[in-house]
Amino acid sequence: MNKILSLIKRAPKRFTAISLMIAAAVIVPASIFAWGPNRSTFTIDSPANYVTFNSITDNPNIGDERNFVGIRESGTNNLWSDDMTVEKDKTYTVRMYVHNNAAENLDLVAKDVTAKFNLPTETAKSIQVNGFLSSSNATPQEVYDHAKFNSDQNFNLAYLDNTLKFENNVFGPEGVSLSEDIFTSKGVELGYDELNGEIPGCFEYAGYVTFRVKPQFAAQSEFEMNKKVSKHGENDWTKSYTAKPGEKVDFLVNYKNIGEKQHNNVVLRDTLPEGLSYVDGSTVYGNSKTPEGVRASDNIANGTGINVGSYAAGANAWAIFTAQVTSKDKLECGKNTLTNVAKVTVDGGYIEDTADVTVSKECEDVPPETPPELPVTGVGSTIAAVVGLGSIVTSLGYYIASRRAAADQA
Repeated sequence: MNKILSLIKRAPKRFTAISLMIAAAVIVPASIFAWGPNRSTFTIDSPANYVTFNSITDNPNIGDERNFVGIRESGTNNLWSDDMTVEKDKTYTVRMYVHNNAAENLDLVAKDVTAKFNLPTETAKSIQVNGFLSSSNATPQEVYDHAKFNSDQNFNLAYLDNTLKFENNVFGPEGVSLSEDIFTSKGVELGYDELNGEIPGCFEYAGYVTFRVKPQFAAQSEFEMNKKVSKHGENDWTKSYTAKPGEKVDFLVNYKNIGEKQHNNVVLRDTLPEGLSYVDGSTVYGNSKTPEGVRASDNIANGTGINVGSYAAGANAWAIFTAQVTSKDKLECGKNTLTNVAKVTVDGGYIEDTADVTVSKECEDVPPETPPELPVTGVGSTIAAVVGLGSIVTSLGYYIASRRAAADQA
């Protein structure tokens, strides 16, 4: 089924608005994938013997003429492309090649030559531009081709006013201006020496329809944040601070909108680690309207966070609060690193950053315990057994001697 495509996207305010009266939309064949329709082809040495457009396959300027719609970055001599990856703040030229392939010696003039373009208003990551070229006495009567604009972000295409023109050997590189009816089903008539719809056959009478567009990207929601720490009351901000047990420290959370879109409901949160406790009533936040800061709730450190409002592109906010290092008896011996984590949430996305407080605890040396006596094993047990046996033998000797002495006395 044929699909009715919408008219061209209006340009942003910095360009003059397009004022088109819509007669009817350009109709695009549903089966369009590249050029079409299928048709007889020709070469430079063997041109057509009837009126037909863009069917020579070895054109020294553009190659296969069936691929007659192309894109390139404006102001460059880059090759024309069927697939163009667009970039922000750049403009691109769309080109249609127009060539009646009839042999020159036949004096066959194409009648009612009309160009049309479809430039969708949709927002997408890929946008296809379709070009149509027709003539009432050509075979086929209409040919078409397309080229695509692509990006990894959603965008739409804005036509740049007064850039439509037709160039050929008569009108020169400056070209003749064309009506924006080219973006409707009516189209615009072309011609060789005037826009009367008549183009003779041969390279001499060929030309180019061109216009420029600019991709428009949705405003990006981007921001940055960082977290720092300082000795209490000194505003000497750093990523790491060495404190003493029981000492107070200040934490700073910075946020800035570096995108193009306003941020609403910016929320600052902080998570204190074990060993640091929030000092009630210490949170202050500020921005360009309150550069000295205003008192905020204690929610910054309880998981809820504080909502610091809305910020336009380039605006920033900050928050400062105080925390206290735990007492010495609650610290581990040696160096303790207490990592504090801050989070800024914007439009459902968030960024985290950290700052460290290091605190040391010296512990008294403890004398090593006397090692317990180990059971004798192996060679040691053998020696002990021998020594023990010797004692038994000696004792037995004393016993025998004492018995003999007793017998002699009797």
